[in-house]
Amino acid sequence: MRFEFETAERGTLALVELRGELDLLGTAELEPELERLADDPAVEVVTLDLRGLDFLDSSGLRLVVLCARRLAESGRRLVLVRGGRAVQRVFEITRMTERLEFVDAPEHVHT
Repeated sequence: MRFEFETAERGTLALVELRGELDLLGTAELEPELERLADDPAVEVVTLDLRGLDFLDSSGLRLVVLCARRLAESGRRLVLVRGGRAVQRVFEITRMTERLEFVDAPEHVHT
């Protein structure tokens, strides 16, 4: 399945649902949206819902880490909704589970 995403903004929270494969091509599609959200001072928390991802490679991981860093620099947060086993494994192998904020469901995100 090719990569798709959908963004819903509710107050200071932006929820981005990801589906398919977040590889180099998917990253190129998602990056402008994450930059837009990071540039919007009204957005305090960006949540990436990884549950619909089938695959995540190093380019997708890099984009997630850069987005988290950029938001943190302005006192805001990136929260990740845990994905499937293969996707979570990428975060575990790289020890990013220790540096990024994960929740089990979008409704567990608080601003």
